[in-house]
Amino acid sequence: MRAKSRISASVLIVIGVLFLLSNFGWIPRVGPLFAQWWPAILIIVGIYLLVQR
Repeated sequence: MRAKSRISASVLIVIGVLFLLSNFGWIPRVGPLFAQWWPAILIIVGIYLLVQR
């Protein structure tokens, strides 16, 4: 498995776990936080992809 695939899979798993824990009430609501910060997340991912090449 390539490193890029592992990172992508890990990110999806972490996001899924955060939303699941939020639904159980074990951590504060993630939805509003994600709704506010999704542009920054996209920028960080884009920078990572540029630096990786």
